[in-house]
Amino acid sequence: MTPAERARRSADAMWASDRASQALGMAITDVGPGTATVEMTVRDDMVNGQAIGHGGLTFTLADSAFAFACNSYNRRVVAAGADIRFLAPTREGDRLVADAVERSREGRDGVYDVTVRCGDTVVAEFVGRSKEIRGTHFEEAP
Repeated sequence: MTPAERARRSADAMWASDRASQALGMAITDVGPGTATVEMTVRDDMVNGQAIGHGGLTFTLADSAFAFACNSYNRRVVAAGADIRFLAPTREGDRLVADAVERSREGRDGVYDVTVRCGDTVVAEFVGRSKEIRGTHFEEAP
């Protein structure tokens, strides 16, 4: 199995039970070893009292991209922490694209950068720290 095939199978296995990302209308548009791209359109039920996209949902999109990137090696991995900087507001109808890339991975720990864009505008920068736990997403042939 190639690293790209492993990443896709890991993402497919996670997606099958990721009801949160599914319910928010997210879509995985790309995945590879240590990388993932996840997209979501800001719906009318995703705006806050300021009539802008709720920051918590932008965070959730970035967190989902982070999750698919750090789980791309067929190892179960969870978030150990994350930070986000909101750089521009989002609006209803905006199509947000979150690109996650691995910055470092050593032992059971990883660090991933996620950039969330709307078109050419960067709306948020997210840094996720991961911790590998026991298990795999699917059985691999020896």
